[in-house]
Amino acid sequence: MQRYETQRRRTYIVRLTITQLIITLIGMMAGYFLAQTPGALSVLLGALVALLPHAFFIKRMGVLRSNRPSQAAMRLFRAEAGKFGLTVALFVAVFVAAPPSNPAFFFYAYVAVVLTHWFTPWLMPKNANA
Repeated sequence: MQRYETQRRRTYIVRLTITQLIITLIGMMAGYFLAQTPGALSVLLGALVALLPHAFFIKRMGVLRSNRPSQAAMRLFRAEAGKFGLTVALFVAVFVAAPPSNPAFFFYAYVAVVLTHWFTPWLMPKNANA
């Protein structure tokens, strides 16, 4: 049973990542169409601020390997705290080191990538054997 759950989680993570990358690429094309290179760069920065903490959370949480459930709450707390800290640090780094030329594109991309968590379950297979 635990092996099936690990495979299911891995499928979810892969589909979520693909969906986030597709949304990022579509956003970059729209940003390029509307504001040329600075718009596409703003979208890319916004997406990276959302994607990097998400990848950190997956790695820190150990979602892709089967672990003992007894320490799940502590791992969740540490992973979520690290994700929050990394998100804040990335926002600060982006706005200090390389301010986006179009903050609207930056925040639209950030929100779009973060909201993909709500829509990705629709991409999961409906039957238990898939």
